[in-house]
Amino acid sequence: MQIEQQLAWASCANPFFTLGPKPTPEGVHICVWRPDASAVDISLAGSDKIIASLTPSEHEGFFSGVVKQLDITSTYHLHLHTEYGPVVIADPYQFQELAFHAVHFIDHSPANLYQQAGAQIIALDEQQNATRFCVFAPNASAVSVIGDFNRWDGRLHPMQKTDMGYWVLIIPQVAPGDRYKFQIKDGYGNALPHKADPLGYQAEQYPSHASVVYDHSAYTWNDEQWMADRGYDKYHRPMSVYEVHLGSWRRPDDGRRYLSYHDLAETLIPYAVEMGYTHLELLPVSEFPFDGSWGYQPVGLFAPTSRFGNPDDFKYFVDQCHQHGLGVIIDWVPAHFPEDGHGLARFDGSHVYEYDDPRRGWHPDWNSCIYDFGKDTVRQFLVANALYWLDKFHIDGLRVDAVASMLYLDYSRNEGEWIPNVDGGNQNYEAISLLRWMNEEVYRQFPDAMTIAEESTSFPGVSRPVSSGGLGFGFKWNMGWMHDSLHYISKDPAYRRYHHGEMTFSMVYAFDENFVLPISHDEVVHGKGSMLEKMPGDEWQAAASLRSYASFMYGHPGKKLNFMGNELAQYSEWNHDSSLDWHLLDFPKHKGMQTLYKTLNQLYRLHPALFELDHDPAGFSWVDHHNADQSVISFVRNSIDKRQQVYVISNMTPTPRDMFRIGVERPGDYELILNSDDTTFWGSGYHTMVRASAEQVSWNGLPYSIEINLPPLATVFWMIK
Repeated sequence: MQIEQQLAWASCANPFFTLGPKPTPEGVHICVWRPDASAVDISLAGSDKIIASLTPSEHEGFFSGVVKQLDITSTYHLHLHTEYGPVVIADPYQFQELAFHAVHFIDHSPANLYQQAGAQIIALDEQQNATRFCVFAPNASAVSVIGDFNRWDGRLHPMQKTDMGYWVLIIPQVAPGDRYKFQIKDGYGNALPHKADPLGYQAEQYPSHASVVYDHSAYTWNDEQWMADRGYDKYHRPMSVYEVHLGSWRRPDDGRRYLSYHDLAETLIPYAVEMGYTHLELLPVSEFPFDGSWGYQPVGLFAPTSRFGNPDDFKYFVDQCHQHGLGVIIDWVPAHFPEDGHGLARFDGSHVYEYDDPRRGWHPDWNSCIYDFGKDTVRQFLVANALYWLDKFHIDGLRVDAVASMLYLDYSRNEGEWIPNVDGGNQNYEAISLLRWMNEEVYRQFPDAMTIAEESTSFPGVSRPVSSGGLGFGFKWNMGWMHDSLHYISKDPAYRRYHHGEMTFSMVYAFDENFVLPISHDEVVHGKGSMLEKMPGDEWQAAASLRSYASFMYGHPGKKLNFMGNELAQYSEWNHDSSLDWHLLDFPKHKGMQTLYKTLNQLYRLHPALFELDHDPAGFSWVDHHNADQSVISFVRNSIDKRQQVYVISNMTPTPRDMFRIGVERPGDYELILNSDDTTFWGSGYHTMVRASAEQVSWNGLPYSIEINLPPLATVFWMIK
């Protein structure tokens, strides 16, 4: 097929060979392909003076000629005569060497990928900017840039294929805000659905799902102090995380579907600060097409979802969080991606991003594609994306979703539905290697950030350094604690004595990892009921059990995470299509629960014994974990210097325990610093002393003891004055 026909059919892989300027003894020969033009004239850049007119070819759309007034380094403009009127543009095909610059550094480090590929704003000279497009489609036969700037005509801007499988082209005058996609033909010349840019910085919603050119340098950050200070030791500092789905935390009253990033900055941030949280964790903000996936089926990994605004708006939200003392963690989804036509699936007609065998490349739980974790380009893509959010958006941490599904080849698969590894086992060595590399790169380039694994198995060393054989995460969600303790607290108090070990077993492994205690969105959806709905008994007992459980959680070793709405004691489980039930705060029970969470956060942050040794056995001792008959659990938390001790005692039955003796380590006067049964929290206000003096009466294996009243279904915190 001749080049003219290839271009006319948008099937050309090597436009640079023909189009653009070529030196000749007589001058510069210019060949232009513009099927929308009837005539083409040439001027020098910066001048409107026509210096030559190109001759139309016998092939419609081709224009060529020798321009004696140019040398090969001159920049020139095309004056196009089209049915839409005159158009003046710089010829994209005169910047061939500059276009190839995109691939010179792509393979040197992960960060180079998002700094070179995609749609990059570049300066051609002091007066003129352009956008350099670069996309990986190694098995495509042709790729074109389409967008508003060429009326989405795939014939007008064919890209050049490089030896590395990237396609490149510079298009002058394409600026931030311009929409674009890639028109791709597979290896057999078949047209594919128009593809969004895998590295697109901004994306539109349905129906276009177009990528949008965006300039990361335009936003001015004002969080210098936060960024300078965030290198503190997170393991010995309080971390209480408020997990939020931005689309349903609160809905606007003016008929709009969502609050914007700016609206959320004005409402969510002050609320989280007032409640005493240290961090917000956002369900995935990477662009995703289906609301019902909550963001866990992402298509645009490099674009903050445009549901709430543009990337500058999201930067403003993060900036404001930092200026108000809140860290920002985002959920990151490297495990799988959906099959939407504009996305990564069969990107160039072949399996560019996913495993080609469905026994490895298809996720049965989520009906989605699994990344090919062994392919160098995919590994670089994912690690680059992790670094990108920390770099360009000042994100403080990545909570990595569905790690267990990545680690095991037989995850949610029956016999015969998976392929063993080279050793015949079920571990995905490629995914393990990727996660280790990701963590190494994150902590090397952003040592003040953190990574957190949602990992539900007993895989060893998830939050241990790679150098010690671990996966390298900073923290791991304690799914075992969550599962066991929720199972316990959902039992009728009369039967909790038979499940006592479910509340104490977590301490067998509590220091094997750097744990976060999660009561996340997954626990209040899909028929599991709200937190309040899980609690047995009448209205008062259910609320009391929830208050006691929440207080127990804040006493237990591990950083804390609570999903939005937990603090409201909602009746209904979470619905992503509606707002939280804020009207419940008009009722004392729900206002009391919110006050308890606020008090717990304040108490937790003020008392080093409750956070300094979350990941060290020296920070915890049982007082009595054998008292199943009375369903009473008691332990002590220690600060690093052991000068501060907080005793946590939970009575998980509705029976008060008067003059209950509890062992303590030291003589002196003790005071009550929290009582989840207090009337402030809608508790019963059962009479309990607020001070007690230690007696030299050995109890619970300790040399001293105090006598206190234990309220019904309550957790109390005591400490020496």
